[in-house]
Amino acid sequence: MRNFYYEKLQDISWDMDILTLVARIHERKGRQDLFIRQKPAELERMVEIARIQSTESSNRIEGIVTTGTRMKQLLAEKTTPRNRDESEIVGYRDVLNTIHENYDLIPVRSNYILQLHRDLLKATGLTYAGHYKNVQNYINEVRPDGTTVTRFTPIAPYDTPGAVDKICESYNRTIALEKVEPLILIPNFILDFLCIHPFNDGNGRMSRLLTLLLLYQNGYTVGKYISIEKEIEKNKDSYYDALQLSDAGWDEGKNDPAPFIRYMLQVVLACYQDFEERVGLMIETGHGSTAYDVVRAYVENHIGKFTSADAVVHCPSVGRSSVLSSLKRLTEEGVIERHGTGRGTWYIYVGGV
Repeated sequence: MRNFYYEKLQDISWDMDILTLVARIHERKGRQDLFIRQKPAELERMVEIARIQSTESSNRIEGIVTTGTRMKQLLAEKTTPRNRDESEIVGYRDVLNTIHENYDLIPVRSNYILQLHRDLLKATGLTYAGHYKNVQNYINEVRPDGTTVTRFTPIAPYDTPGAVDKICESYNRTIALEKVEPLILIPNFILDFLCIHPFNDGNGRMSRLLTLLLLYQNGYTVGKYISIEKEIEKNKDSYYDALQLSDAGWDEGKNDPAPFIRYMLQVVLACYQDFEERVGLMIETGHGSTAYDVVRAYVENHIGKFTSADAVVHCPSVGRSSVLSSLKRLTEEGVIERHGTGRGTWYIYVGGV
């Protein structure tokens, strides 16, 4: 079994672009912390939207889906799962809520990771929920011609518990020493977790939940307000490309984690930038603004086409029905144009009165 020694990360000369990403995240984290202290109540709607998007996107990456209506009902706990997919969605919802509300009380240890996995799959009734894998798993790639090739073979089942113990021990020791930047250390831990691939099922979702947990514990709470999982889904191909580059030679300890670190830092920075854009809209429109004012400010500053769902997300201080009414009025006034029908409807800003 390979060794894990995260303290050695302090000896690596990281590329300038990675260091620049770290610096830009630190800068935006400071501005976010200030706004949260000053106006915490105004962010509650953003938290609600992020939880919905995170649950939906993280499951959709794995092909786990349901209808939009059912998703909202499940997340609001107004219904019970009808099938395996909905059971897994409910599990993600519950673990995400646990992390949001108790991240500072969850140690990075093997037994706690097992408990989170148990809760992720508890509604499915699967016997391996909360247990490490008991059969060898493989990371396969489906090629354009339809053939499947094994791209990576994770650690064997009998080595898995020890490997997870080792990455947890090394992570906790390195964090305590404060010699490695957490934004460098966290992607390394997640990369090793994914290469170990410790579970029969749920590895991808667990990796994203653990990413949130570690970021929150180190003060990077942007994922509470902007969905990191949604940002990953938007750039899913780049995610798999970065993972493939960084897991080459992993079993011999000769892999290069830089591509995966770079990708994850880009995701986190994009979420901080999105947070600032939405908060900026709140500040610009102010407390005395009407729903119409808020929605109009959004469309006037948006480049390219957008949907009503986009407007709802970016106007968190306004209810959905008020957003839709405002879009209708803006269309009638000629400020925006409406295109398409039904779920395919989108808008574009054209000016007007």
